[in-house]
Amino acid sequence: MILVTLLAFAPQVVTAPAQAGEVELALLSNYIGQWRGEGALVGGDKPEAFRCRLNVAKGNQQRINYTGRCTLVDTTLSISGTIAYNDSTRRYEAAMSSNAGFTGMAIGQNRGKSISFDLSENQRDRGGSDVRIGSNIVLADNNIVVNFEVEFNNSGDVLTAKVPFAR
Repeated sequence: MILVTLLAFAPQVVTAPAQAGEVELALLSNYIGQWRGEGALVGGDKPEAFRCRLNVAKGNQQRINYTGRCTLVDTTLSISGTIAYNDSTRRYEAAMSSNAGFTGMAIGQNRGKSISFDLSENQRDRGGSDVRIGSNIVLADNNIVVNFEVEFNNSGDVLTAKVPFAR
């Protein structure tokens, strides 16, 4: 369940209409295609390898849509979403959903030719303990990297993962 919750914070769907300029649209369009990534969840008894696939496609209303699947041991996470540039707020926005029940929105920080989305949420694990979950998604130099972190507040234990994606 921890892994499913952890992976629920991977990239995903935007709600506000976007009227992006040519530069912003070109930057998003660089990520259209089929992506694969591998990483390891570190911090438990032993590192656990997992693999992800991500399909990024041109959406309507100047957006990119994505769908993906990640597997770890016997768990599969499905994600979907949209990323767009919203001219009225002058920012990138990503809306997200997963089969683990997570739905949310992240604001992208534009740094030159990279866009970084940060998510952080407090939840409870199966035993009712508080858990802080964070995710950072970076689109840079035609690459995608997703960083995860889960901190169990009661024990102080931290699980981390980094998943670089390539075409």
